[in-house]
Amino acid sequence: MWFIQNCFKRKTMDAATLEKQNAATSAAIIAALGADEGFLKLSKFEGDAIVKRDEEDAEKLQRGVDSSIAKGVLPKLEPPPTYQVIDVLGKTPDDVCNTIIAHMGAAANTGGVVVLCGLSGTGKGTTVARLGELLPEGKTRGWSNGDVFRSLTLLAATWCEQQGCDAFDAEKALTPEKLAEFMAMLEFGKFEGNWDIKISGLGVDALVSKIKNTELKGPKVSKNIPTVAEQTQGEVVKFAAAAAQQMGEAGLIVLLEGREATVNYIPSPYRYTLTMSDHTVLGQRRAAQRLGAAVLKEVGAGAADAAIAEALTACCGTLVGEIP
Repeated sequence: MWFIQNCFKRKTMDAATLEKQNAATSAAIIAALGADEGFLKLSKFEGDAIVKRDEEDAEKLQRGVDSSIAKGVLPKLEPPPTYQVIDVLGKTPDDVCNTIIAHMGAAANTGGVVVLCGLSGTGKGTTVARLGELLPEGKTRGWSNGDVFRSLTLLAATWCEQQGCDAFDAEKALTPEKLAEFMAMLEFGKFEGNWDIKISGLGVDALVSKIKNTELKGPKVSKNIPTVAEQTQGEVVKFAAAAAQQMGEAGLIVLLEGREATVNYIPSPYRYTLTMSDHTVLGQRRAAQRLGAAVLKEVGAGAADAAIAEALTACCGTLVGEIP
């Protein structure tokens, strides 16, 4: 407790930094709590969880890709594409982005697809967001395979309902023939002046941008998407590759993050893997992200430095207490 109190005297975090909820917020929290016993325990727990979860996710994705190869949906890549490796330890988000932009060369202005991989906590989301700010205004477009998985799940679940199934029936709804039908109901292009996915089929006629926070996040989709995602990696990857290439050829810079098993199939010479040579920092970043969100929820906007410091100490204690 003595250390925390004296640390805050030297390194306080103000409301403006807290409310950013970005890399600057995390850095301020790590600077304040970096040597605190509770924060170190929380950081180790988060770091171990990241590595374990990423390994499990990678195995699941690889099984899905292997299944798609076996079905003939995807080809086997031999050899897989190579990536530029960027160690983010000690680098700011701008340092990482400038490395990527320099490697892209002329494509940073003319258009292309940027593929970003790396362990959770290495800053992929932050890098994508910052690239969107540093690259020419109006030229960048993010891409998420999640929208495609959710759209497929909506169609598969709707089909089950229309067939009178008591529950989601993956055995019937996710056959190669049905998946081909559902994929044909998805179209990527410019609609109402914006790049979007249009769903047309089974009584559904909507743009993903219009329903992504309603129908696509409802229980019918949420509880079934893990099952659908595991069995449709190939179909979604092919759709994503075509969409990314379409936007790149239109002069946009497409920013796409994901795991190598799937994004290997996205055509692009601009591939980057973010690494962290010191894995303990991964845990610190994730712990700081959780603390930043908890503190902001506790104190609200415009809080005084002392109130933020007090809440940070309390929230750290609460999160440490939740560790199994």
